[in-house]
Amino acid sequence: MITKKENAKSRQFKGVSFEVLAVGQKTMISKMLYKVGDKVPLHSHPNEQSGYIISGKYRIRYQNNDAVLIPGDSYSIPENIEHSMEVIEAGEVIDTFSPPRQDYLL
Repeated sequence: MITKKENAKSRQFKGVSFEVLAVGQKTMISKMLYKVGDKVPLHSHPNEQSGYIISGKYRIRYQNNDAVLIPGDSYSIPENIEHSMEVIEAGEVIDTFSPPRQDYLL
């Protein structure tokens, strides 16, 4: 699958804006568009999630991890693990999910 920039699907989930970029049978990639004040509350899902910080500053918490992430940092969260993210500075994050998050596709 190829998704051209102009065909990315803009979405919102729990108050956070993002774009669904490409969706395959086993993975999906999205670009999160975080603004100051956005908070991703403690939650879990059956998808493994890996992310790469393009811009901004964030605090991520899961398992025994509590870290401030800046551009160039990345993370991977196993499936069904509770996690949260606090936006310290607005920016963009690339997230991948396996399998694709069906709730992001609605």
